[in-house]
Amino acid sequence: MLTVTAIDKAKPTENQYHMADERGLVLLVRPNGVMLWQL
Repeated sequence: MLTVTAIDKAKPTENQYHMADERGLVLLVRPNGVMLWQL
């Protein structure tokens, strides 16, 4: 489950990465710091 705390702790890295919850909602974190929600 994505919590507010987990999202707040998400920091950009050299490569983009994603964080997913069990219902299919995905937070994509890009190297430039942009965070995008995807279904």
